[in-house]
Amino acid sequence: MKKLYITFSVLLVLGIAAGIFYLKVVRPGNAELPQDVVMKTAFGQEYSFAELPKKARLIEFMYTDCPDVCPLTTVEMSKLRHSLEKEGVFGDKVEFITVTINPKQDTEEVLRDYASRFEVTSDEEGWIFLRGSEEDTKKLADSLGFLYRDPGTGDIIHSTYTYFLDENNNLLEQFTMGKGFDRDKVFRRIMSTID
Repeated sequence: MKKLYITFSVLLVLGIAAGIFYLKVVRPGNAELPQDVVMKTAFGQEYSFAELPKKARLIEFMYTDCPDVCPLTTVEMSKLRHSLEKEGVFGDKVEFITVTINPKQDTEEVLRDYASRFEVTSDEEGWIFLRGSEEDTKKLADSLGFLYRDPGTGDIIHSTYTYFLDENNNLLEQFTMGKGFDRDKVFRRIMSTID
């Protein structure tokens, strides 16, 4: 009876481990980013989701008038950027994408000003600030499960996650925005993915 119990326990543990391996490694979640979405950067260039470079990427949705989680998250991403630059991987192996969910208000000029607050002055620095049509913005947000709506008060209600994808656009993890954004955890996750 004892051997049967031990055999069952070992098989159970192996089965659970195999399931985790399958879900995390063999069949990771593909984000299926929309191939037909082309947005404009804060510096006037086109950015096509059909022609993404082979890089890991952290995607943030925000709007520049957000009173809380958006600017806090962007500040943390700026600090994270400096850590990744010290490792020599930012821009080459990993990029950040910040997408406004309020393209009417966040004009190219407004978005460029917002980017400059975080020391981004061109599209060549590894951090892309994007704005698109409301339709394309929704398509991109929907592909990652990011929800938002404007109740007409000027403050947009939205999900509070950033999205980390590997170079094949497999969605690996969602990280909490705002005060819950654990910069060290995100750094370790990025480094373990690109190494």
